[in-house]
Amino acid sequence: MKKKSLGRGLTELLGEIEESYDKELTSDSQNYKQIKLSKIKPNPFQPRKKFDKTALQELSESIKKHGQIQPILVSKDGDEYIIIAGERRFRAIKMINSLTIGAVVIDYSIDKLKELSIIENIQREELNPIELASSYQMLIQSHNLTQDELSNKIHKSRTLITNTLRLLKLTPYVQDLIVAETISAGHAKVMVGLDDKTQKIVADTIKGQNLSVRETESLINSLKNKNDKVKQSKTKKFTIDKEEVNSIIGSFEKIGLNAKVNTNKITITLDNVSDTQKFIDLLTKKI
Repeated sequence: MKKKSLGRGLTELLGEIEESYDKELTSDSQNYKQIKLSKIKPNPFQPRKKFDKTALQELSESIKKHGQIQPILVSKDGDEYIIIAGERRFRAIKMINSLTIGAVVIDYSIDKLKELSIIENIQREELNPIELASSYQMLIQSHNLTQDELSNKIHKSRTLITNTLRLLKLTPYVQDLIVAETISAGHAKVMVGLDDKTQKIVADTIKGQNLSVRETESLINSLKNKNDKVKQSKTKKFTIDKEEVNSIIGSFEKIGLNAKVNTNKITITLDNVSDTQKFIDLLTKKI
């Protein structure tokens, strides 16, 4: 299948992000302007969903004291602007009740805006593990990339990408705990492959007992061993007393019925109505 390309492709998009920060995100840029906050809207494609309130407050205080050192990056959308990069700064400046914000305006299509937003957050490492996994998945699907190809494009190891993507196999309950930083990605990785019920048991135990990753691995091994024993007990073959079996077979043969025994199964062949009636009489103890 042909690789999908948006604009000039993923490699070019990565280059544009770096070029934007190196050359355009300064107040000296010809595209720099002060824009009313009321004209700016958050990026609907922003993969980052969680913004730390304490960190935002600290950034807000810094901007209030020292001013906005770095502009945000936006794209024109009708009479408004969509944030490409710098949503934390946008949120922090809103907190100090400023009317305007310094921004560099770049003309990008909606499709490219979506790609740039994801790449910008990946490059700046501002995503939690679940947001990062979703971003990797989106890039792989939208560009029809292999994990190796994505690794080369964004300069992240294949192992890191693979392990991060595996987090998406966890239940929403566990994923929410990762986002909330109640459990770490290290805890979560050893839970991949467990059924939903076991995932919840392990996650709640980690949360309640503050388990380390190693302790979590021990807990999982213990639960697996317990489940294996239960399965073995359910599938364990039982044996029939040979004398009792011979007695039963003899009873069938005595009335002319053909009976055979195979391991733990007795097979009775009923060839006609007469045999069927004999069998019924035997069961009802009429014979």
